[in-house]
Amino acid sequence: MTGPATAGSTTAALRTGALPASTPAAAGPATADPAATAPSAQAGEDGAMSLTLADARVVTPDGVHDGWLTIEDGRITHVGRGTAPGPGRSLGGRYVVPGFVDIHNHGGAGGSFPAGDPEQAVRIAALHARHGTTTLMASLVTASPEHLARAASALAGLCEDGLLAGIHFEGPYISKARCGAHNPALLREPSPGELLGLLKAGRGHVRMLTIAAELPGALDTIREAVANDVIAALGHSDADYGRTLAGIDAGARVATHLYNAMPPLGHRDPGPVAALLQDERVTVELVNDGVHVHPAMLRLACRAAGPGRTALVTDAMAAAGAGDGTYDLGPLKVEVVDGVARLAGGGSIAGSTLTMDAAFRRAVRELGLSLPEAAEVTSLTPARVLGLDDRLGSVTAGKRADLVVLDGDLEVAGVMKHGSWITEP
Repeated sequence: MTGPATAGSTTAALRTGALPASTPAAAGPATADPAATAPSAQAGEDGAMSLTLADARVVTPDGVHDGWLTIEDGRITHVGRGTAPGPGRSLGGRYVVPGFVDIHNHGGAGGSFPAGDPEQAVRIAALHARHGTTTLMASLVTASPEHLARAASALAGLCEDGLLAGIHFEGPYISKARCGAHNPALLREPSPGELLGLLKAGRGHVRMLTIAAELPGALDTIREAVANDVIAALGHSDADYGRTLAGIDAGARVATHLYNAMPPLGHRDPGPVAALLQDERVTVELVNDGVHVHPAMLRLACRAAGPGRTALVTDAMAAAGAGDGTYDLGPLKVEVVDGVARLAGGGSIAGSTLTMDAAFRRAVRELGLSLPEAAEVTSLTPARVLGLDDRLGSVTAGKRADLVVLDGDLEVAGVMKHGSWITEP
C-alpha cells in the first residue's frame, strides 16, 4: 500500500522537479505527469534527453521574444527566436520567465521555518514552488541562541539536499525599538563569537544575517559575518544616516525589507532609507504586497535603486497559501485577517501571505515595470545577492532550467526546476 510522501521523498522530488501528488500544497496548476512531456523529449547526440519548448514568449534580460528554448540535462542549451528548428512542446504563446528567487521567507502552507522542523520546511518549499519559487532561502526569527542553533542544524540538511538555498538569521541582533514581530525579550547585542557558534551549527549554510548597525558590537559582527561568506543585511534598525553608512562600509550589502522596521525617510534627518538607497553597493529588499509599503514608495525605491539593486521578497509566514487564522511566528502568535498578518491583539505587521508570482504581477501592474524588469527584481537580482547569478536567474543558455510559464494574465501555468516539471502547463 502506498503511504503519504515522506520528507525525504518529497525533498528529492522537489530537488529534481517531480513533485509527488500527495505533497501538501495550495491550489494551483495540476502536478505534472512525467509521461506527458514525452512527445517533446528527444535524445540528443550524446544520448541525453533534450526538451524543446516552442511557441513561447520568452522573457530574457534584453526583451520579450517570440521563440523557443531547448533544455538538456537540467540546463538551458539554446534560446532562439521564431519557429523552433525541430519538434517541440508548444506553450501556445504563453510567457516563459526565470524561476523566482526568494531570499526572505519565513513559511507557508501552515508551516514555519523558525520551527526548525524539516517536515514543515518541505511543505513550505512545495507550496512556494507551485507559485514559481525555484530558489528559496529559509528565514528564521529572533529566538534563543540554542534554538537558533538547533533550527539551523535541522535545516542545513535540506540545504545540502538542494531544497533550500540557505538560512537567514533575521535576529536576534536587532533594535528593540524597531523589532516588529520579534520577541523583544530575546534580543541580544551582536557578538562575533556567538555568531561563529551559530554559523558552525548551520554547517556552512547560513547565508544571511540581519543586524542593526547602531548596536554595540554590530560593526565587528558584520565584519565577522562577511569574513565567513555570510551576507550582512541592515534592518530592524534605529540607526541614523551616518551609522547606516558605517554598517555598509563594514561590509553590509542588503537592506532587509526597506522602509519597514526602520526610521522613515526625512528631508532633515534622511535616516537609513536614504543611505541604503543611495549606496550602489547595497541591494534593497521590498515587500510589495500592498500592505507593507505604499505603491508610491515602492516606485520611488525601484527608480532610485534600479532593477539591478532591487530584490522583491515575500517575507511570507505560515499563512501563505493556507488562509486566515492564528499561526506561530517563532515564539509569537500571529492573527491573519483578510490575508494581512499581525501580532495577536492587533499589533505589528508580522510577515505577509505573499507569494512570488503575486509579487511579479504587482511589479508589472502596480510598479509599472516591464516584464524583463519584473523578472530581474524577482529572479536575477536576488540570485546575484546569493552569488548564484552565473547559474540561474535568467532565461539564458548555459543556466539552470528553472522556469515559470505564465499565461496572459501572468498567472502561473507551469513550473520547471532543474529541467523537470513541478507543475505542468
